[in-house]
Amino acid sequence: MNALALEGAALTGRNLRRIRHAPALTVMTMTMPIVFLLFFGYVLGGALAVPGAEYRSFLVPGLLVATAAGGLMTGMFQAAQDTHRGVTDRLRTLPVGRAAVPLGQAVADLLVSAVGMVPLLLVGLAMGWRIEGTALEALGAFGLLLLFRSAATWAGILLGLASESEEAAGQLGSASFMLPLLSNAYIPTDGMPGWLRTVAEWNPVSAVTTAVRALFGNAPVPDGAAWPVAHPVAGSLLWSLGLIAVLAPLAVRRYARR
Repeated sequence: MNALALEGAALTGRNLRRIRHAPALTVMTMTMPIVFLLFFGYVLGGALAVPGAEYRSFLVPGLLVATAAGGLMTGMFQAAQDTHRGVTDRLRTLPVGRAAVPLGQAVADLLVSAVGMVPLLLVGLAMGWRIEGTALEALGAFGLLLLFRSAATWAGILLGLASESEEAAGQLGSASFMLPLLSNAYIPTDGMPGWLRTVAEWNPVSAVTTAVRALFGNAPVPDGAAWPVAHPVAGSLLWSLGLIAVLAPLAVRRYARR
């Protein structure tokens, strides 16, 4: 276990250095949620069911969760890039544990995403969003965001290792933008058709978004929702921990066998 921690830390540093030398991707992942916040908050906010400043308070937690879900895209792209440029093969020749390489990527992504949430939070505060819950509840919300980001990253790593090319990983990663759209991240689900509401509320993004809104004190838990949304904290933990428990071993196995 100590060896895995040391090797994982070394490979986390390697991934952080790689991110430092690719600032364009980092800047894009930090600025796109802000662009969405400004667009939805001011351009479309008045036309939606929760208008004005109230909608912006509703929107900020949804964008935080959408940013966390972006770990699927970044994890997939980085794993595919290493795989198809021969980096993974070179790393496999080193005397390190097989779990250390994907673990290093996942931890580095988690650290970067934690820092990357800060600009979105600052812009949200400037637009009138506030944390209405207690400090402990707010810490719980941030913990859920990072846990869900970790689950999304492991999913991305697995898909990136299994991808046929960098281009295929990029196209599949772009499709991950549909996850927040098919959820309650941007609009409430109670106005959706019945079948679509069911799909949206069983989307893990909806459970995490509802939990974050409730812990921040921005919106109550909706009535008559599916179980993960009606019990958002428990639903978020089950979704996130379940995905990590399944996907992390599969990603390590895929890396070891490639």
